[in-house]
Amino acid sequence: MNHCLLEVDVLEAPQVRYTQDNQTPVAEMAVQLEGLRPDDPPGQLKVVGWGNLAQDLQNRVQVGQRLMIEGRLRMNTVTRPDGIKEKRAEFTLSRLHPLGAAAGQAGGGPGMPPAASAAPTAMAAAPARPQPRRSPAPATGAPAPAAEPPSWNASPLVPDLPEGDDDIPF
Repeated sequence: MNHCLLEVDVLEAPQVRYTQDNQTPVAEMAVQLEGLRPDDPPGQLKVVGWGNLAQDLQNRVQVGQRLMIEGRLRMNTVTRPDGIKEKRAEFTLSRLHPLGAAAGQAGGGPGMPPAASAAPTAMAAAPARPQPRRSPAPATGAPAPAAEPPSWNASPLVPDLPEGDDDIPF
């Protein structure tokens, strides 16, 4: 299954064109995504939106805006001016989730969750982190203990064994 979710910054404003046969709107824009490691350069990607989503891109997306985009990734072969064929990634958009301060302006419409458009701008300025559930404060009036945010262990699922307890013979 080909389904991607990427957090990107808009580099170029979406440009809409129409297909010749049935005049379906198609929007294209360039986005930038961060490298996997701190020393990796940022990557650039062409994003394509079709139909009503193309119109929403044109009306609601601006250069410099931060977005969470959802869709399919594919590789296109293009011929450069010097005649060399090159492969480039293209992202076909299926949903758009605005992030950052412009989320209040850019939300709503097809492909965009209504909750994003209803969020106040101050709340949308930072990405939402999962909040831990807190038990109700005791009736005695004592303050509830501060709950720590969850921490994610990204280490591989390999148990730490004492030296010599490994069952693998090599």
